[in-house]
Amino acid sequence: MDIEEVRDYCLTKRMATECFPFDEETLVFKVAGKIFACLSLRRPDLLILKCEPDYAIELRDRYWAIEPAFHFNKRHWNQHHLPHLDDALVRSLIDHSYAEVVRNLPRRLRSELGL
Repeated sequence: MDIEEVRDYCLTKRMATECFPFDEETLVFKVAGKIFACLSLRRPDLLILKCEPDYAIELRDRYWAIEPAFHFNKRHWNQHHLPHLDDALVRSLIDHSYAEVVRNLPRRLRSELGL
């Protein structure tokens, strides 16, 4: 997937928004104000996603193109080198990241958002 395909897919998620909260180069995708994905316009081949900690380790062991995310909590965040990963895998990892964020929202907020 390229950066445009990733952006389009992230925005298909219910209540997903995009913004540039850090700088003019880092595109961030959020649900209910919580980050689930980041793309660098300077490095469009790199996608940062949230991940369940044990699964994050498993992915890093299985794929050389997945590693701990720089400048993020390495227990919960991976960076993915997009040109070296299958599109279906990238979509499933975006789904997982989104689900991890939604799962950790307060029940009341999940209910209000219809998530």
